[in-house]
Amino acid sequence: MANSLEKMKHLSEIVEAARARGSKRLAVAYGQDSHTIEAVYDAYNDGLVEATLFGDKEVIEKTCAELGIDPAIFTIVDEKSDVKCVAAAVKAVVSGEADVLMKGLVSTDKYMRGILNKEAGLFPPKGTLSHVSVFEWAGYHKLLLASDIAVLPLPDFKQKQILIKYLATVAKTLGIDTPKIACVAPSELVLTTVPSSTEGAILAKMADRGQLGNVVVDGPLSLDVALYKEVAEHKKVKGSAVAGDADCLLFPNLESGNVFFKSVSHIGGGELAAMVVGTNKPCVLTSRGDSALSKKYSIALACLSAK
Repeated sequence: MANSLEKMKHLSEIVEAARARGSKRLAVAYGQDSHTIEAVYDAYNDGLVEATLFGDKEVIEKTCAELGIDPAIFTIVDEKSDVKCVAAAVKAVVSGEADVLMKGLVSTDKYMRGILNKEAGLFPPKGTLSHVSVFEWAGYHKLLLASDIAVLPLPDFKQKQILIKYLATVAKTLGIDTPKIACVAPSELVLTTVPSSTEGAILAKMADRGQLGNVVVDGPLSLDVALYKEVAEHKKVKGSAVAGDADCLLFPNLESGNVFFKSVSHIGGGELAAMVVGTNKPCVLTSRGDSALSKKYSIALACLSAK
């Protein structure tokens, strides 16, 4: 069985490792849709969580009946307002009543506002909130981490350094001690008029000098060069330990990352695990369109990251 000291090759190994650590308490904000309840039920059956669902009790019970799930396995907090559900779930995590926060049917912006609420205490002062996803699909030879696809619209240079730290932290949880991180840009050539290109080159040099921790960073790298050795060889990219074998992708903006995420999950038939990073407690953040399996993997990733 995989554990945090072994390099994981499949998302299912995250579930195994999280199960080995013991059940966590999960607070689900507006957890009343079928995908969320199914994912939480599967996580419960796998020994990952004991769950509290914050939402309309009548809707939750009806959804459970449609899925053939006994609602008695959940603690249900009856609240019809999605915003109030988020506030109550955040409070449960901050107070120590729960270990992990999860987004249900509520929109991402309302969920994030609840997390960012200064009075709530989930987000540290002067912190940087971001998002890390872990992908598995047939088009790549191992698990692949990516940031940011959901939170930071246009990370500045300082934020990119922090994102590299976040990617490295999650990678270590998956058993990758020295992750290979590609700074994604339109081309592997350094183009002085393209910010993602010049910043990628600077970040690569900073990593060479040991300024970014225990990571190997290269940039700029186009997406195809970062992922496929044959493309890197065809384009005669030399001296790169990352090209064709990246563990992590650092995207220059949310648009590019989000398109990649939806291309892998919907067009490529892949699955993923995703979570918010930079908070005091792990927070699951998936799309309302993600599969129940991806949501379960995300729960497992957050549980594995919980202290």
